[in-house]
Amino acid sequence: MGFSASLSGLYANQQKLSVIGNNLANLNTVGFKSSSVQFMDLVSQNVGGSSANPMQIGLGVTTGSIAPNFTQGGLENTGVNSHVAIQGRGFFIVGNGNDSSYTRAGDFSFDDNGRLVSAEGLPVQGYTQVDPLTGAIVTTGQPTDIVIPPGVLRAPGATTSFGTVSNLNATAAVGDTFTASVQIFDALGAEHLATITYTNTGPGAWGYDISVPGAEVTGGTPGTPFSIGTGNVTFGPTGVMTAPAADVVITSPAWANGAAATNFTWDLYDATNAPTLTGYAATSATSSKTQNGYAAGTMNPITIDADGNIQATVGAGRTIVVAQLAIANFNNPQGMQKVGSNRFAETQASGIANVGVANTGGRGAVAGSALEQSNVDIAQEFTQMILAQRGYQANSRSITVADELLVETLNLKR
Repeated sequence: MGFSASLSGLYANQQKLSVIGNNLANLNTVGFKSSSVQFMDLVSQNVGGSSANPMQIGLGVTTGSIAPNFTQGGLENTGVNSHVAIQGRGFFIVGNGNDSSYTRAGDFSFDDNGRLVSAEGLPVQGYTQVDPLTGAIVTTGQPTDIVIPPGVLRAPGATTSFGTVSNLNATAAVGDTFTASVQIFDALGAEHLATITYTNTGPGAWGYDISVPGAEVTGGTPGTPFSIGTGNVTFGPTGVMTAPAADVVITSPAWANGAAATNFTWDLYDATNAPTLTGYAATSATSSKTQNGYAAGTMNPITIDADGNIQATVGAGRTIVVAQLAIANFNNPQGMQKVGSNRFAETQASGIANVGVANTGGRGAVAGSALEQSNVDIAQEFTQMILAQRGYQANSRSITVADELLVETLNLKR
């Protein structure tokens, strides 16, 4: 029994040394999670005796668990736009369908078809469908391969709303004018300059005329503005706009280049329902302009934000979201199975993958142009190595002692 108990100790400490060696070997492996070994004793044998308490002799030790440690690894900035790291809980999804696996290593790149892939060439999963009304990425449903073909011309977006934040001087004389211009885009992506001309008609009262260049409109006269909307703006005694009471819809003209007509909304109220025009006794001026259209253009190198949105610059500096990374979380990450190449597989012990996007449902944030480093602690590993080595030595000595005792027993016959 002394031999078997000590032999089990040798085997258990040998396994611990193997785990420590693997941890140290992956010290510089991207996204690697170290493992730790826990021992537990084997069954104990009852021996006779007069004690009221159980009298037992243990039969050795076995490896109770070898579990990965999912503490956060340090982040290193790489400067590579397609590299990404997770801060907090969660895994990237690579592969597809029944072959999906999970990883913390975000050393991704684009292949020759514009598909975002892992270091070993597996497609990275995410959401790419765009809501046609809001332009936001639809994050419901099954994630798919993220494909951003290089050099592909992205379709333009026609302007459907525009606005300015302007003040119209309350001390202006009747007949005084002030203009504010906003660049808009038609359905073909062509640029047009919409000019809003305000004319004072009395205290707190202005008329407006919105026009575009006549040469750009069917039936227009080159060099003469073509009016697409007129009306009046009034302000109360405190300079707050009282009319119009809502945003104004402007009917699109028939563009000379054949672009489809798209009506515009002139945003006179912001998201908090506060007027964007004021009538204070200050110089008439425009402090900001907004519009939601854009020209056609190729997608330049992407960036990834904290929510996992993959953004691309299109045309003249406009940034749009073209995809969003899918992040999976598990009730018991330690129950996942390591399958090599920095990947984990789902098991019954880990539970079912809860797939969504970063910063939701307990999932961590995403850091773009960075990689998560190994979480191996050299000092901790060396300390555990010493303990395992001493444990191995102690058990080998126990075997030596048991052998000597057996020899003495055999010598009793002499």
